[in-house]
Amino acid sequence: MDNYEVLLSPRALRDLDAIYAYIADVLLEPTIADSLLNELESRILSLEQMPYRCPMRRIRAYANRAYRQLLIKNYTAIYRVDEEKKQVVIITVRYSRSNL
Repeated sequence: MDNYEVLLSPRALRDLDAIYAYIADVLLEPTIADSLLNELESRILSLEQMPYRCPMRRIRAYANRAYRQLLIKNYTAIYRVDEEKKQVVIITVRYSRSNL
């Protein structure tokens, strides 16, 4: 089984920072923010094995353009697989109450 390198785009890094800041600073729940970020990062990094296990993005932004989506609680990590470079590039991580 091939392993892929997981890369986070600058936007994805900003998204994760914003998620943390909102929960820790606005909702005043830093422990929950830490726990959620750990889970998001762990699940995202799990894409190094079997990145094609997640469905193609079929609706909303990035739909029908070879992007895939990883659903994590109330968040969606949108990514693409670069087969030639054996890389998974995380484009964005979005809050998605309905997980779409």
